[in-house]
Amino acid sequence: MKSDLFPTLADIFFAERDPATIERNIIRGYEDAFQLQYGEERRLFPGDPIRLHLETIAFEVIVLRQLIDHTGKMNLLAYASGDFLDHLGIWLGVRRLPAQSALTTLKFALSTPQAGVSVIPAGTRATPGGGDIIFATSAVAEIPEGANEVKVPAHCLVSGVVGNGFVPGQVRRIVDPFPWQMNVENVTVSAGGVDIENDENLRERIHLAPEAFSNAGSKGAYIFWARSASQLIVDVEVSTPSPGVVHIYSLLAGGGLPSQELLNDVLAKCNDDTIRPMTDHVFALPPDLVEYDLRLIWFLERARATSATSITNAVEQAANSWILWQKMKLGRDINPSELIKRVVAAGAKRVSEAELPPFTVLDFNQVAVCASLEVIFGGIEDG
Repeated sequence: MKSDLFPTLADIFFAERDPATIERNIIRGYEDAFQLQYGEERRLFPGDPIRLHLETIAFEVIVLRQLIDHTGKMNLLAYASGDFLDHLGIWLGVRRLPAQSALTTLKFALSTPQAGVSVIPAGTRATPGGGDIIFATSAVAEIPEGANEVKVPAHCLVSGVVGNGFVPGQVRRIVDPFPWQMNVENVTVSAGGVDIENDENLRERIHLAPEAFSNAGSKGAYIFWARSASQLIVDVEVSTPSPGVVHIYSLLAGGGLPSQELLNDVLAKCNDDTIRPMTDHVFALPPDLVEYDLRLIWFLERARATSATSITNAVEQAANSWILWQKMKLGRDINPSELIKRVVAAGAKRVSEAELPPFTVLDFNQVAVCASLEVIFGGIEDG
């Protein structure tokens, strides 16, 4: 199946794949050859032993044609998947991003200040409770003499999304003992954990990869490298508010905002000496939020009143899908017309436009987020 990344490309086929067409052509070819050889007509009707033999040959040809078409498409970016897509990426130096661990910041606190420096070794572990979810410090930390606490970055020892979402104070059990009484807790929500990169995200990065060949810090190059920091990042915008200053804004899957730890990863990736022009000063920033309230009042046509329950559910789903669509891309204008289209397609007769948020133009680094939602059934109307 062709990827939605290239909607204007026509579908192509490397071989005829329709089983009925292939079988018909093989049988017709035999009948034509018989008539040419012997000068008389020979029709192969169902049940004819020769026809049965040709049908077994047709089956093998059908499988072969399918394989030829699949093999050809696996050499094209629009169709390739799995290991085939990985091999296409290698041509441009793009590799599938592995699963990554969730990140957080742990605060270690002494019950009483100690004489001398208290060292927190790298790899010191803490957990929110039982089970396999354990966070380990990513660097050595020191509590100076006379002080009683220090903050240190930490990562989950299990890669993937399972380490995400632990709120401050939830990771509070020390696994590794200390010679002094020590308490620990996370002070940021754990985030950034992600499973291995999927095909669509890899396909987009391969498509962007030629931009990375630039040695002048092009916008496309910064977008490529920022997206290479994590497969959670689905949209990136770059600006230069003043000469030599580069602002990189990242948006996560589902319209999520990047954590500070993930922004640090983006900065580390784009600020590398082999990527950043020497004259650029790079900053990784979160998008600016533009909040709106959505009060959706919709009406149902009397002729469809018997389907009111299912249509109500569909309208609510349409509203939520529009909210998600609205925040899935940076700079996407708040567009109530798109909401009306979705709600009417879900079965509503009309929507009270006066209650909707106005059309609002957003800047390139802004993302629209719904602050409150009300979906109200306005009643039944004649058609």
